[in-house]
Amino acid sequence: MIDEMITVLEASPMPDFVETKYIKAVTERSLSYIKAGFPVHFRGISGTGKTTLAMHVASKVNRPVVMIHGDEEFTTSNLVGGEYGYRLRKVVDRYVSRVVKTDEDMVKRWVDNRLTVACKYGFTLIYDEFTRSRPEANNILLSILQEKMMDLPVGRGSEEQYLRVDPDFTSIFTSNPEEYAGVHRSQDALRDRMITMDLDHFDYETEVAITQSKSKLSRADTEMIVNIVRGLRESGKCEFSPTIRGSIMIAKTFKIQGASRAKPNGAFLQVCQDILASETSRVGSKTNQSRVKDIVKDLVEKHTRGSKPDEENPAVN
Repeated sequence: MIDEMITVLEASPMPDFVETKYIKAVTERSLSYIKAGFPVHFRGISGTGKTTLAMHVASKVNRPVVMIHGDEEFTTSNLVGGEYGYRLRKVVDRYVSRVVKTDEDMVKRWVDNRLTVACKYGFTLIYDEFTRSRPEANNILLSILQEKMMDLPVGRGSEEQYLRVDPDFTSIFTSNPEEYAGVHRSQDALRDRMITMDLDHFDYETEVAITQSKSKLSRADTEMIVNIVRGLRESGKCEFSPTIRGSIMIAKTFKIQGASRAKPNGAFLQVCQDILASETSRVGSKTNQSRVKDIVKDLVEKHTRGSKPDEENPAVN
């Protein structure tokens, strides 16, 4: 019986989740590493689907999920637990008439946090963007991942000084190596205990499938948008490469406007320039904006030239 005041998640595939050959291959390799007893670490830049993949793999593990988001302010107690409030016990004795005896006792109340609960009950831990937490806060993970043992603080009040990690406990980590602020380098010892899978931008088929699933556009309209975004990415002239989020933003806006390759509207170019100039610049420099907008203009002209009605690939409803 689980007697903890903590929320756990039940991972299940999203209705618009797309599992292409690329996604399936990454998932199968991840599950192999987990079954072999190793934690998995998805490392990649923004927009490479790290968190979504972590949730998808966790759903395949078929255990309750505990999710933690890395934070600069985290300490070990944010992972393990701490003293939160007091427990008051009061006894009023009226056994003898006209005599009232009271006995009060107040003790600090210990509450296990998410990492302790996951270790105790064999849940799946997803530690999203764990490098945003300071390395000293993550030290507790070293013995958990290697010796399958967790050091318990004295203040927890338990006679046991260690917690044996449940054999079903698994962990999935994510991190962004290009995050420029609010992140820390992971300890070598921690990185050495996990299997890191470097994720890059999705392959063409996966990018088209995800964008179409999210936007419900036709295949042809989706391919046109993805080609524009990938063309800008492959130009190598952006401060930051546009990600699949750019494709999805443009596609959803295109869908809301009711436009298509057969019925393009004049705002399409402006939408592409707004979204892609924003996504490829950190500080919004005018030099980058002008360069990106010129490239996008050429790409839009190239991929909308000779557009015809798409009768063979109707929009997904």
